[in-house]
Amino acid sequence: EGNEPGDSAKITYRELLHKVCQFANVLRSQGVKKGDRVSIYLPMILELVIAMLACARIGALHSTVFAGFSAESLCERILDCGCSLLIT
Repeated sequence: EGNEPGDSAKITYRELLHKVCQFANVLRSQGVKKGDRVSIYLPMILELVIAMLACARIGALHSTVFAGFSAESLCERILDCGCSLLIT
């Protein structure tokens, strides 16, 4: 379920696994590997869950930043954790 009262989607475990594996391959193609740090800057949407699970699948550490933060706050968090990729 999303932030809005009527905002919802249904997905099967098979579909979720397929999307997570696809995104994990995208992360690998971008050079992300086990132990790397990734920041995720997304609202509460299905892609947020997919990105988090894809990071976990390849062993990358992820930091989820609430999409309401300003650019300066996001920059500080990226620099503090030393992330190699930002997903937005």
